[in-house]
Amino acid sequence: MNDTYKQVKDRLRTLDTVLTRGGNSNRDLAQAVSMVHRLVKKGDRSREPSPEILRSLDKAEALGRSLSA
Repeated sequence: MNDTYKQVKDRLRTLDTVLTRGGNSNRDLAQAVSMVHRLVKKGDRSREPSPEILRSLDKAEALGRSLSA
């Protein structure tokens, strides 16, 4: 796994934590995190993450920030 994918996985773990701390009631956040999980699972870890993965991750993080604000 390359370093960029490692960063994506770390960011995704943080989102999972936000989701379990009370974000379960936010359906949009749960769907966004689920989408990122699916994309990462299908992605090629020997290459850089696709733009689609990064966009989805950014969207999920934005939803997470709006939930915690």
